[in-house]
Amino acid sequence: MLSLLDQIWPHIAGGLTVLAAVAASVHAVLHKRDARSAIAWVGVIWLVPVLGAVLYLLFGINRIRRRARALRGDQAYHNPHGVYHEGGAPPVMDEQFVALSRLVGGIVQRPLMPGNRITPLVNGDAAYPAMIKAIDDAEHSVTLSTFIFDNDRAGRAFLEALSRAAARGVAVRVLVDDVGARYSWPPMTRELRRRGIPAARFLPTFLPWRMPYINLRNHRKILVVDGRVGFTGGMNIREGHLLTDHPRHPVQDMHFLVEGPVVAQLQEVFAEDWHFCTGEALQGDRWFPRLEPVGPVAARGIPDGPDEDFEKLLWTVHGALSCARRSVRIVTPYFIPDTALLTSLNLAAHRGVEVDIILPRVNNLQIVKWASTDLLLEPLEHGCRVWLTPPPFDHTKLMIVDEAWVLIGSANMDTRSFLLNFEFNVECLDHGLAAEINDIVSEKMAGAHRVTLREIKDRSFAIKMRDGIARLFSPYL
Repeated sequence: MLSLLDQIWPHIAGGLTVLAAVAASVHAVLHKRDARSAIAWVGVIWLVPVLGAVLYLLFGINRIRRRARALRGDQAYHNPHGVYHEGGAPPVMDEQFVALSRLVGGIVQRPLMPGNRITPLVNGDAAYPAMIKAIDDAEHSVTLSTFIFDNDRAGRAFLEALSRAAARGVAVRVLVDDVGARYSWPPMTRELRRRGIPAARFLPTFLPWRMPYINLRNHRKILVVDGRVGFTGGMNIREGHLLTDHPRHPVQDMHFLVEGPVVAQLQEVFAEDWHFCTGEALQGDRWFPRLEPVGPVAARGIPDGPDEDFEKLLWTVHGALSCARRSVRIVTPYFIPDTALLTSLNLAAHRGVEVDIILPRVNNLQIVKWASTDLLLEPLEHGCRVWLTPPPFDHTKLMIVDEAWVLIGSANMDTRSFLLNFEFNVECLDHGLAAEINDIVSEKMAGAHRVTLREIKDRSFAIKMRDGIARLFSPYL
């Protein structure tokens, strides 16, 4: 009997291998929208037997759409009053932005809300005290979503503020991405639960270590207090953002204080994620109070992720580039655009638009830096300008069009943010806010090095090969 098994086992293994490869290939062909992605995955599946199918199962299948729909069902998280506020005139927009607003509204299916006030907060030195003060002033509710919540000096300051709020009877909910929660030990979610604060991890993974490139992560940063005051942007919770304290690994970044009707859209996105993770519905005036206009900014939340919100942010960026007439400024730590986005940038430059791309000279992810450098050749050839800011590493994410339209939030200009992660951004329309942020960007550019086409072309053969090989992995970075 044993000898018979020894004889047929290779055939059984071979048959199972072929069956797994066929099943994975069929799934890739049927479900991958990008033909190049489908071809690449089919190649990996067949060229790397067994392991290729396993890699596709781990990184190639969009599991979130099915799970999100099953959990969310028909649940909707909207202001119970049916409107975001009463009163407030619609924003007065140039014709180009009327078209852009119509485009984004159709993509996002959320209204552009007038009557908001958006305040830039530079680095953790400005952002963290404002956020902690808001938590300390909370009377009814606090919702916090972040990718990284480190158990360090900055994280513990937030932990104490959240604990004080909970002790006052404030309803507190905290959501941390499962991979981001592993950036420090013990994880802050454990500390929160020990203090009786409801905390959840987004998409727990069986992998026992943190992996900065793993797919389908919740990269959103949202804090909402009493349903009235919001904070969003690109800043995680970790002491590296406290630059005045001279941390070991300093990181520049920007966050934004958000007030007005659009805060309800921040809360909606958190409520959907919280329901997805826990099954608890956050509804009623405690979470969604009536909101009144407080400022001049028209704003709209743009959730994006590998579920029902797939590619909404990418389409928004393409729309903004097509509407630009004078200038586009992009600040991002990770610049790995796909071919279509590179084409949009290049076409804008050919139309006479001044396109400035501001990147950090020193990056915290070296392979991303290499891939990004190799991708700079094409935009430089077509008239875009590229600037490298000096250390410390700049994690800021901004886009400004014609000194009127601003995009803020958590997303980088890379495939991971556009296709693989859950992100949250806010489009803002206001000349005053755009001028304020534009001044901040101008200051960055004043101290930056302008990259020339010659620099990129004159890289040594070894460096070009290194950067080119890194670029081959750009869809997965």
